[in-house]
Amino acid sequence: MTLRTRFNDSLKDAMRARDTRAVSTIRMINAALKDRDIAARTRGVTDGIDEGEILSMLQGLVKQRNESAALYDQGGRPELAQQEREEIAVIERFLPRQMSEEEAGGAIDAIVSELGASSIKDMGRVMAELKARHAGQMDFAKAGGLVKQRLSGK
Repeated sequence: MTLRTRFNDSLKDAMRARDTRAVSTIRMINAALKDRDIAARTRGVTDGIDEGEILSMLQGLVKQRNESAALYDQGGRPELAQQEREEIAVIERFLPRQMSEEEAGGAIDAIVSELGASSIKDMGRVMAELKARHAGQMDFAKAGGLVKQRLSGK
């Protein structure tokens, strides 16, 4: 089942359950997806963005909400921070299980050895391969730091 189908099915289920947070969040996901599809048309992609790009979009939405929740906490607005966290919970339903730090390290080691990467100059190739194989399964900001450590020999 594609992510697009899951979004639509989940929206219908949330509407039936009268889950207003899920309904508004899934509608927001669909709106963001539609924006990305329209932007992709300029690249000649007429049938919408692929699953990997959708997963990347979802991770971006989670990251935005985490940042917003932290700012709301700092600003003394716990009710808005809670709303952001509830949206994160809805978005995460569509993401694959995140790799643990040990699993991410193992995946990085495997790709580094497979590509024969030996210096920091190879970081771009390693990150590209990680994104191709493990889209949606790891935080690539953290993975970038781990790859940098591996390649710099620290």
